[in-house]
Amino acid sequence: MPDKCSISIVIPVFNEGDSLDKLYCELSKVLEPFSVCEIIFVDDGSYDNSFTLLKKIADEDSRVAALRFFKNFGKADALSEGFKHTSGDIIITMDADLQDDPAEIPNFINKIQEGWDLVSGWKKNRKDPLSKRIPSRLFNFVTRLFTGVNIHDFNCGLKAYRRKVINAVDIYGGLHRYIPAMASQKGFSVTEIEVHHRPREFGQSKYGSNRFLHGFFDLFTMLFTSKYFNRPLHFFGFIGMVLFMAGLIISIYLTVGWFNGIWIGNRPIFFFGILLLIVGAQFFSLGLLGELFIKNTAKSEKKVYSVYTSHQN
Repeated sequence: MPDKCSISIVIPVFNEGDSLDKLYCELSKVLEPFSVCEIIFVDDGSYDNSFTLLKKIADEDSRVAALRFFKNFGKADALSEGFKHTSGDIIITMDADLQDDPAEIPNFINKIQEGWDLVSGWKKNRKDPLSKRIPSRLFNFVTRLFTGVNIHDFNCGLKAYRRKVINAVDIYGGLHRYIPAMASQKGFSVTEIEVHHRPREFGQSKYGSNRFLHGFFDLFTMLFTSKYFNRPLHFFGFIGMVLFMAGLIISIYLTVGWFNGIWIGNRPIFFFGILLLIVGAQFFSLGLLGELFIKNTAKSEKKVYSVYTSHQN
């Protein structure tokens, strides 16, 4: 591969053997005008013939690299590993199931060249069943509300990034959904464009309904780690202070009553006030321990992967 590429395409793959030949043909046509480009396929532990096909494509086209995980780690880790092998100034991600249209790639590049740091796709006319569209709209509404990033489709596979964005954002677990939010919080400019979304031709979706529940947990993780990772006392201490003060107010109220001859030993509110004091103190202590941990512990170790690459950058 060239030492420096203008365009890098990163495509996670999981059991998409039926789609790969057609996807590669479409990509080849779209990328013809670009003299310097590369395509990074990341096989995320497929157990069909996906990697066999990817190796064949990579052996025949020097622009293509095939990476392989020997078990399924998930889309976020596949993207993260793919990003490490890119050399382009503009990095574009897309899914391998043919629902993302490669013909949209020039539109993303043009939008990036207007000056945006990250461009996310919006499947406005989404070709998926209602059972997927309704939860997705709820998910995107909640994410917009909590992150303040005004885009319609956080989970669209088609996105374009400047290299400085992928260098600054650390993704793992299910956080790939929130790359626009994480990029925005780091000061990068984020926008969206409408994209053509196609019906699935082969196989079935790899994501069940539980991904929406997981998505909300990941949202909390993203908000906490981005805002409070280096200051856990601000998060846990605030909760602890609110609970402790509520318990203290209840205790003062009961103490005044006790001095006026009101028996408090058998009142449920007495035990509730004590519980709030204890839990509040525990939350505050947890925040202090978090501060000590942050100050005395190096950055967490990265995951170690078994990776096959058919070409070396």
